Amino acid sequence: MTRLPQEGTVLRIFQESYRELRPRAPLPELSIEFFGFANLNNTIRLREGKLFVRLSDLLEGAPETALRAIAHILLAKMYRKPIERAYASRYRKYISSHEIAGKVHLVRQIRGRKRIHTPRGETYDLEVIFEELNRRHFYGLLGRPQMTWSRDHARNSLGHYDPAHNAIVVSRVFDDPRVPRYAVEYIVYHEMLHLKHPVKLRGSRRCIHPPEFVAEEKLFPELEAAKRFLRRL
Repeated sequence: MTRLPQEGTVLRIFQESYRELRPRAPLPELSIEFFGFANLNNTIRLREGKLFVRLSDLLEGAPETALRAIAHILLAKMYRKPIERAYASRYRKYISSHEIAGKVHLVRQIRGRKRIHTPRGETYDLEVIFEELNRRHFYGLLGRPQMTWSRDHARNSLGHYDPAHNAIVVSRVFDDPRVPRYAVEYIVYHEMLHLKHPVKLRGSRRCIHPPEFVAEEKLFPELEAAKRFLRRL
């Protein structure tokens, strides 16, 4: 953790951004520090009239334009002001650069600890499903990542592929005899496509589902039936 000097550049940027957003409000005391998060996180909170800001240490040495953008975004969220599109676009472009994306990936591997539970559920074994799908749809060419059911029965996320830890996680809510196998297979198949087609950068935007991803997803035999079942949840 690195504390910033009170007269530092970042402090000045936050003060100026605050005055832009709240020109008639008194300037609060600010505490700003770089912090070793396990990801590119930035936080702001108000306590007893003082603003506490934590910026990812990956932003140390960032250009002033990027720092001014994150200052605007954090303060706008804090005080429920609209975020200007130019600032949002500028920040996305900076953190999507290959240099920063590479640092984030490395930091997540070093600092982040992925809790891997088990691929074997009460009803379905995710490793068995992966191997069957790999053989049927990918000629057995995909290397199997870590497969695990989630710790809880989350409904807001069906599953996800975590490239930093090379793990596919599926919500435990689907490890149930009432859930048809094709629905679980579709979730795993979707995440396998993320494994095959990594996220691409197009300018300042991350392309999560490129055209080749979408085309291959349509090849899943029970696609429509799986989507109908998942929509009912």
